[in-house]
Amino acid sequence: MNTWLAVFLGGGLGSVARFGITRMVIAFGAKGAFPFATLIANVLATGLLAWLVLRMQHHFEGRDALKAFLAVGFCGGFSTFSTFSYENFLLLREGQTTIVAANIVFSVLACLAVFYLIARNA
Repeated sequence: MNTWLAVFLGGGLGSVARFGITRMVIAFGAKGAFPFATLIANVLATGLLAWLVLRMQHHFEGRDALKAFLAVGFCGGFSTFSTFSYENFLLLREGQTTIVAANIVFSVLACLAVFYLIARNA
C-alpha cells in the first residue's frame, strides 16, 4: 500500500475514533467546562503511539505503510492539538483561567506519564 494512502486512511479512522470518544463522553453526561473528550483522546493516542514506537518497532521493519497508517495516520487523526488549543481559547474567553491552567498542566503531564510508563516497560 502506498504510504500516502496509508496515512490518509489511518487519519480518517483516527478522526472517527476521536469523534466516537466525544460522543461517548456526551452520552455519559460529562458536562461542564472541562474538555474531557479531548483529554481522553490525547492520552489514548499518546499511549498507542508510545506502544507502537517503543514496544513494536521491530514489527515495523520493512513495513513503512503500516507504520505510517498507525503512527502518523491513526494517532495523528485521533489526537488533537488544534481542538485542545481551541477549547482552551474558548475557556480563556469565558474567564475560566483555572480550568485552562488545569487542562494544560494535566493534559501534558498525563500524556508524558503515559509515554514514560510505556517506555519504562519497553
